[in-house]
Amino acid sequence: MIKQIIDRIAKRFKRWDRTQPFSKRQQFVIITGLLTAVLMTTQLVSLDFRYPMVGVLAVLSYLLCAFALREDLKGHEWATLLILPSFFTAAVAVFYFLLPTRWLTRLPIAALYAVGMYALLLTENIYNVAVARTIALLRAAHSVGFLLTLATYFLLLQTILAYRFPGIINAILVGLVTYPLTLQILWATNLESYIGKSVKDLTLVITVVCVELAWIFALWPVRTTLLALFLTTVFYGLVGMGQQYLSDRLYKRTVWEFFGVVAIVFVILLLTVNWRAAI
Repeated sequence: MIKQIIDRIAKRFKRWDRTQPFSKRQQFVIITGLLTAVLMTTQLVSLDFRYPMVGVLAVLSYLLCAFALREDLKGHEWATLLILPSFFTAAVAVFYFLLPTRWLTRLPIAALYAVGMYALLLTENIYNVAVARTIALLRAAHSVGFLLTLATYFLLLQTILAYRFPGIINAILVGLVTYPLTLQILWATNLESYIGKSVKDLTLVITVVCVELAWIFALWPVRTTLLALFLTTVFYGLVGMGQQYLSDRLYKRTVWEFFGVVAIVFVILLLTVNWRAAI
């Protein structure tokens, strides 16, 4: 029944595509402008409605991106290709609330969001096409997708930790953020027509590690920004090694390079811990 409904919607989209006047890049620009405008209007609503607006904005991002990429979306791609745009939008929108209430501060963030969202639409479009055939821009798309995934992860963790929830709540929220972001970026490594067992297993392992670290460090007197940076660095190292493993390019030197970056940030974290506050 659900498949029949999706097929009918897809057929109507294809009929509409024959008469629609805008190219795909023009659609990306329109969608980016619309989402940026909605993001900025979240500052004009009452505080009671701001968080529901984040949910509305994330759902709107999902729907508009699905509309823009509708031509080749199949099966799991409705999730793997659309997770990052939705999470990126939610991350920026929630982080937006933590900024000073001045347009001088918020306008540059909105501009950066617009640039990031447009780049993300181009990236997901390349992924969408590359599932079926080889495309020259795939390496650049991988770099952009990885960078925006890291930015999204950091902003979401910074927001979660800023509210100073109990350790178990932090761990759960970190898990809810880590799993889908890890799944989509690992799947994008080989862009298979299915989500393989290796991708699922690595995603679960990375999520468990990040959840455990979030729970442990919730007991430490650590600055939230540094803790978010450390967890993001761990995420970067684990996902980077996961990508190399899936590409059959995981060598000892590569492992030490990722481990070195994580170790440096961990030392910085240790040096800034306020041990007196823990006594």
